[in-house]
Amino acid sequence: MTKTHKGAALLGQKSALPRSPDEAELDLVANPHPGETYLVRFAAPEFTSLCPVTGQPDFAHIVIDYAPMEWLVESKSLKLYLGSYRNHGAFHEDCTLRIAKDLVAAMTPRWLRIGGYWYPRGGIPIDVFWQTGAPPAGLWLPDQGVPPYRGRG
Repeated sequence: MTKTHKGAALLGQKSALPRSPDEAELDLVANPHPGETYLVRFAAPEFTSLCPVTGQPDFAHIVIDYAPMEWLVESKSLKLYLGSYRNHGAFHEDCTLRIAKDLVAAMTPRWLRIGGYWYPRGGIPIDVFWQTGAPPAGLWLPDQGVPPYRGRG
């Protein structure tokens, strides 16, 4: 389970990349607009993990959309958390859902969705999508902006 802190403990500090998601820490900061329904998006176009069978690197464009309640995830801690997958062996589906579920457990957002757009291995791209449920009424939900695979970029 990924550790969490209330407050930006990592921000402004020299921080090493965690060796695994289990060693990563997510910092949470208070949402200055907890009564508003709005969307926060993080896009990680250079996400990497390792194939658990071959040890070869896998690459993805990860898009995380969430509607916060009381807490926001601090972006530096999220970058370090996502970077901790670099040496982590797991299948595409497991990486994508673990990221989403770790964020939901940490923040308890109104709503969250994730799109994991994985680059081809063996000629087949694998795209993985998950969300907590129906988006809140009135939430503007833009397209995630990642085209179907044709030499993704």
